[in-house]
Amino acid sequence: MASPQTLSEPERRVVATWAADCAERVVALFETEAPADARPRDAITRARAFARGELSAAEEIRRRFVAGRAARESNSPAAVAAARSATQAAAVAHMGAHALGAAAYAAKACRTGGARSTPDGRRGDPLATRAHDRRSPVRASPLATAG
Repeated sequence: MASPQTLSEPERRVVATWAADCAERVVALFETEAPADARPRDAITRARAFARGELSAAEEIRRRFVAGRAARESNSPAAVAAARSATQAAAVAHMGAHALGAAAYAAKACRTGGARSTPDGRRGDPLATRAHDRRSPVRASPLATAG
């Protein structure tokens, strides 16, 4: 019997979009350190392809660790966290809970990668500030009916 927290493949496809959005907001922190290394950006692209139904879960499961190798080769905490966010986004094909990892690592990348004061004097990151006001393009979600 599946756990009540287990997401179906259609649900994981919805969540993959959100996870890719999280990772995409911070991938530039990795690319600043390693501009020629496309592995995290490719992981985000694959997460989006999975979300659109263009990749199967099995295809993505085989390749989900590629961006993780980029994280191990990075030096700055922000670049490591950004690459790990992309790795987690790609891993949503395997397990929906990886979306939480994508968000957590994106938040860590923001926190460690040049957070600066916002116009009202609070410490924050412009990416995170803009992200707060964004809404997912998905209006109806299978997750809304999960219970």
